Amino acid sequence: MTLVLHAMQRSANCYKVRLLLAHLGLPFVLKDVDILRGDTRTPTFLAMNPLGRVPVVQLGATTVLVESNAILMYLGEGTDFVPYDKVERAVMMQWLFFEQNAHHPSIGEARFWMSLVPGGRELKRDLIDDWMERAEAALSRMETQLATTPYIAGHRLTLADLALYANTHLAHEADLDLALFPAVRDWTGRIAALPGHVGMDWRPAPLQAAGAP
Repeated sequence: MTLVLHAMQRSANCYKVRLLLAHLGLPFVLKDVDILRGDTRTPTFLAMNPLGRVPVVQLGATTVLVESNAILMYLGEGTDFVPYDKVERAVMMQWLFFEQNAHHPSIGEARFWMSLVPGGRELKRDLIDDWMERAEAALSRMETQLATTPYIAGHRLTLADLALYANTHLAHEADLDLALFPAVRDWTGRIAALPGHVGMDWRPAPLQAAGAP
């Protein structure tokens, strides 16, 4: 069964899926989607995900997965990235919910509009102060945790680290300074140094890619 990933290259939600696939060494076909060009509003795409969001994973002819952290759970199940212990697993899930409910809506939104959307700063200038306040609160929460444990959910690497790394390591694109959060900054360095790590610009081998520009 071929795994097909519909993704935008500079999307953090898409990057974390590619990052896990790279760590696991799983083959996949990459199909480029440009949300700024309206690719997610076409009838074909909306048939896969009526919300018009990336990433989307196709598994065979009939199965479609959406929501980045649900995709991470599907891919990570049965690997070292998902704890077997129920409590450790629940702690990881807490941080995955935090990533989507507090972290991405602040840092991710700010980064998207301030760095990816042409003219986005001007379009969303009334929201930037609120994004900054909530982003700093999210980073402070991570700082408190990472001052005591090497990884976000404790003493082992989990899906939560990959999920949170995706936007955090690019916080400067949202005018956020990780020097103010040294434990978070050091953690991003540890994640980047892991064997199998790939950067946001990484793509699968050309023979596996599809729809590339």
